[in-house]
Amino acid sequence: MRIGELAARTGVSVRALRYYEEQELLIGARSSGGQRHYPDSAVDRVDLIQMLYAAGLSSRTILNLLPCVDAKVNTPQSRAMLNTERGRIDRQITQLMQARDRLDAVIALSESAASGCTRMESEAP
Repeated sequence: MRIGELAARTGVSVRALRYYEEQELLIGARSSGGQRHYPDSAVDRVDLIQMLYAAGLSSRTILNLLPCVDAKVNTPQSRAMLNTERGRIDRQITQLMQARDRLDAVIALSESAASGCTRMESEAP
């Protein structure tokens, strides 16, 4: 399939797919006219890349994990890398929960009559 079809099937921009190629995360063949062509399996690869990016993994980390995924091999190094990333995500979750709790406290205070804030009601359209 061509790059435009891969983009349509995955919901990922053509620009992002080109970036994945530059980072060696995705490999496509070139036609004699220079057009990129991908196998059907590229859809699953792009979905995996998107999932790993959404989890906050860097291109370099993803690149290091893909050989293990492709070979279906679970190494001590790949497990360590995944555990390191999981720890990083756990720390981010904790920080986000603390920020949410602080924001909840500010909201509660601002809605309290004791805050001294003037409460404005939205105007009807």
